[in-house]
Amino acid sequence: MRKSRFWAFLGRKQYVIAGAIVIAAAVATTVIYSDHEQQQREQLEEELAQENTPEEAGLVAATESTEQTAQASAVIPPEQTAETEKLEQKAAETTESTEVAQVEKEAENETAETGAEANALHFDPEDGMLWPMEGNVILNYSMDSTIYFATLDQYKYNPAVIIAGEVNNKVYSVAKGKVIGLSNNEETGCTMTVDLGDGYRAIYGQLKEPNFAVGDYVESGHVLGYVAEPTKYYSVEGSNLYFALQKDGHPVFLEVFVQSYFVKGRYRFLNMLDFFIIMKQEIREESVHGIQGIQ
Repeated sequence: MRKSRFWAFLGRKQYVIAGAIVIAAAVATTVIYSDHEQQQREQLEEELAQENTPEEAGLVAATESTEQTAQASAVIPPEQTAETEKLEQKAAETTESTEVAQVEKEAENETAETGAEANALHFDPEDGMLWPMEGNVILNYSMDSTIYFATLDQYKYNPAVIIAGEVNNKVYSVAKGKVIGLSNNEETGCTMTVDLGDGYRAIYGQLKEPNFAVGDYVESGHVLGYVAEPTKYYSVEGSNLYFALQKDGHPVFLEVFVQSYFVKGRYRFLNMLDFFIIMKQEIREESVHGIQGIQ
């Protein structure tokens, strides 16, 4: 009887132990599964973090910044936003005006430089020059000896050539230059001085109705003006053109004439008789220089 009860009790105990084992196994399985699931979740997050490139991160940041700006703009009153837009527009217009002004200034500087280059003056006697007017030389250039002036009834040096001409005859520019003087002289009347460059100047006297003013540029062959009635210093000689050449303020007509003539050939309007008259003076002056050198 007792043995039967013992086995009955032992049977019931086995069920309890088996149940406890099952429960423990279930709990252990749950813990292991949860731990495994946590590891998988962490691994997945790590992979996602690695897949996010810097560009995507920047895009996310930009999106967040845009959203923040939009939120901030929503907070700013409409009046303040409009004022800001006006200030930005004004700043843009100011910048544009400054850029336009700068471009215009650069264009002006380029134009000025181009103009300066175009008007650069250079004169070399060997490049030749024109004869200023058609007519006979009535008083030759002479700086080594005096010549006779009929109106004054005296002998004196002559730094120019006096060319006879009718009133209203045209007077031509002998070379390119810039008008630097226009005045009325008691002896030579209306007198125009033209800078030829390199220290050379051409002087035209006994003019009327000049076609150019001080500061104007003239080209070779331009009509500078016309022959006027003679001043009282040339009343006997009659109407004429007073023509002189200077180099650094000193008379050099003869030197320039000779160099220019023999390089370029005959001058326009210059007849052979006047050529020989001028050359006779050149030969005479060379002779005087030769005698002085011997002495």
